[in-house]
Amino acid sequence: MNSKNNEQASSRPPTTEEFETALERKGSRYILRLYVSGMTPRSQRAIENIKNIFETSYKGSYDLEVIDVYQHPEQAKESQILAVPMLIKQLPLPIRRLIGDMSDEERVLVGLGIRKTE
Repeated sequence: MNSKNNEQASSRPPTTEEFETALERKGSRYILRLYVSGMTPRSQRAIENIKNIFETSYKGSYDLEVIDVYQHPEQAKESQILAVPMLIKQLPLPIRRLIGDMSDEERVLVGLGIRKTE
């Protein structure tokens, strides 16, 4: 794959084949994308909260990409982002989407399908 294809692959949602390949390559790593709107207080809280959650319980087993929708509107459009902050768990499947500042750890983990409800 050349650099042009790599750029295209990172800015659009992955295909099923790309998901399966990434899943095999990444093992059980969590692949997360957090869409924010600039550095608003709500965006900053969402970034801090999601980092705290994953650094506490899943350190070294996740990749977090923070995407500013003002700087990358094409990625927001392709991922159908209608509200921010929005966290998308890309892998492992199924894809999950959460909206908000990620302040409630239990709701975040249950919403991402990482922790079961009791």
